[in-house]
Amino acid sequence: MSSMKVAKGRILVGKYELGKTIGEGSFAKVKFARNVQNGNYVAIKILDRKHVLRLNMMEQLMKEISTMKLINHPNVVRILEVLASKTKIYIVLEFVDGGELFDKIAANGRLKEDEARNYFQQLINAVDYCHSRGVYHRDLKPENLLDSNGVLKVSDFGLSTYSQKEDELLHTACGTPNYVAPEVLNDRGYVGSTSDIWSCGVILFVLMAGYLPFDEPTHMALYKKIGRAEFSCPSWFSPQAKKLLKHILDPNPLTRIKIPELLEDEWFKKGYKPTSFTEEEDLNVDDVVVAFNESNENLVTERKEKPVSMNAFELICRSQSFNLDSLFEKQTGQVKQETSFTSQCPANEIMFKIEEAAKPLGFNVHKRNYKMKLQGDKSGRKGHLSVATEVFEVAPSVHMVELRKTGGDTLEFHKACENSLSLLLIQKYKSHIRKSATQI
Repeated sequence: MSSMKVAKGRILVGKYELGKTIGEGSFAKVKFARNVQNGNYVAIKILDRKHVLRLNMMEQLMKEISTMKLINHPNVVRILEVLASKTKIYIVLEFVDGGELFDKIAANGRLKEDEARNYFQQLINAVDYCHSRGVYHRDLKPENLLDSNGVLKVSDFGLSTYSQKEDELLHTACGTPNYVAPEVLNDRGYVGSTSDIWSCGVILFVLMAGYLPFDEPTHMALYKKIGRAEFSCPSWFSPQAKKLLKHILDPNPLTRIKIPELLEDEWFKKGYKPTSFTEEEDLNVDDVVVAFNESNENLVTERKEKPVSMNAFELICRSQSFNLDSLFEKQTGQVKQETSFTSQCPANEIMFKIEEAAKPLGFNVHKRNYKMKLQGDKSGRKGHLSVATEVFEVAPSVHMVELRKTGGDTLEFHKACENSLSLLLIQKYKSHIRKSATQI
């Protein structure tokens, strides 16, 4: 297929046109992107070279990415290729359009046992495959589980070491380790395979219960409960499920159930279908080696200091399952980590109004061009809530405002959006638009 046109002002990395940010953390940003040569959609994880160098993890990161590049399993998000510029490392990933499994639970509540078992079986398939190749996750949680029409995809396998290292430096007192095994919290050394199994058990509990087995208001109380594996299963759990969870959430890593035993468990085996797939033979890591060689550069076009014009590609990648209606109408039953609305106000006035609305709600505001970061001054259940906002030009005199959670608890973000920030902003814009129309 011939190359497709790239809209004016777009950022191009190699053959990929970058779109919206679909994920953001302390150490990396993930952007939706399109291959301009064939039109395929991908996700690109962008790492800052300086951060990697500062942590002395360039060699380790290259090794882990190289290992993951060779992983080809239907339940693991694939690394397609790796690119680099003078300042960034770009990890091109398979794009999963279904969103996080966490969103499904937050929107609809707990899953039925059979459905939860199906996802858990797929999770164990992915974990077992990666463990067999010496790759451990160390940060398994529903936010790292993507759902593509019932097919589970585990993200960030093999990349969590860097993530955790960065977290330790930047968020020592933030976050709630609800999914972390006792031996990891004790910081006395641990085996990646057994700690991953514990996290899988917590995930299974959340899928079936709709809430966490270990959840306390303070870190000290939480650590004690996890260390003693103090939890109780709700009445709707079957006896077989309760029995398996007791074996998985065993605080002693030496006696905790291993994957070979788990695969023989009666509850687990019900309806189980081993994953069938063909591994590719031409996988290689040449691009990884080249990307980490600083002499190889992929130039990125500079972004102009004005609101980015949103073309059809941007509109599509901002939609829920490519449904454009979700851009302008509130979708019932959908819990996401972002929200958006449109305004006819000039872009600079929109920025001013956002700041004016956010500060009384306890947000510290950091602005750059037509982007803004709102940082909550109070620590919530999973640290400080932070929200990234950006203004886009949809058409002349029409702008889209996007608010996206970048830190803190997802449910707290939705509570803030639904009960205060989002409503206040929308009310202000509606009022402002009406006043403008009256003046005209």
